[in-house]
Amino acid sequence: MELRTLEYFVAVAEEGSFTKAAARCHVVQPAISQQIQGLEKELGELLFERLHRRVVLTSGGLALLPHARACLAAAAAAAVEFSGRAGLLGGSLVLGTVGGLEGTCVPELLGEYYRRHPAVAVNLVGASSPSLLAGLRNGTLDAAVMAAPRNDPSQTIGTRVLLRDRIVAVLPAGSRAPGEAMTLHEVSEAPIITYGPDSGVRGFIGDAFAAHGLRLNVVCATNSVALQLALVTQHIGIALAPCSSPVLAADRRVVVVPLTPAISFDKVFAWRLDRPPSVPLSAFFDLWAELPGCRTEVP
Repeated sequence: MELRTLEYFVAVAEEGSFTKAAARCHVVQPAISQQIQGLEKELGELLFERLHRRVVLTSGGLALLPHARACLAAAAAAAVEFSGRAGLLGGSLVLGTVGGLEGTCVPELLGEYYRRHPAVAVNLVGASSPSLLAGLRNGTLDAAVMAAPRNDPSQTIGTRVLLRDRIVAVLPAGSRAPGEAMTLHEVSEAPIITYGPDSGVRGFIGDAFAAHGLRLNVVCATNSVALQLALVTQHIGIALAPCSSPVLAADRRVVVVPLTPAISFDKVFAWRLDRPPSVPLSAFFDLWAELPGCRTEVP
């Protein structure tokens, strides 16, 4: 069983197509098909079910996939390790990110990381916090910046606080004095614009309302804070958004007010605890600890 064959197998599994996998691996399709057939013969069972327009994993393919990914990750880590020993850090870092990180230290971290390690390919994957958490668990992400997991029964996810944030209410300009707090009870009586159910922040908001026996009357759900504000200006409802979002201060069409009691949550840097970090990820950790500009509280 060769690493190249496992690379082809993973490519077909992720692309759902021999043609797309061949393009991804920069080889002709017959080469991939031949390697997969040889792997199936070696293992004694089919790995893919060939359908009309795509291929899907069989039970055997599903069993092999995590082992194949682990083998490829181990080989990549070894190559990066010895590149580091030679004085040149290479390899890749796949970092998941939620939205609204423009005002945090993440851009500065990535900028300095690139200047120090230009040979490392950094791939940023944007998604909601639950999707990023799933990516960490299945190994498609090395790390992620996201809302803190509300629970982790497996205790396999490590976190480091990037930003202690809080939810604020956003209303049309002139409808309330700036800084005049709004109670959760007041908010519960109004139509609400906030994140969708696939967002980690939505979970914190829902928990806070439920803890006070209040209904969360969401009439519009979007993970785009800019779109939330645009909907507020149309007098659809009150938006509930993170205080750290940079678009809040820039939009004069709205007024931002605090909530009482406060709804607080952490944005964290998260990674797997049950496997050693890759050399590029370790270098990112080291840089984070070194830079003084990473604040942890919203103003």
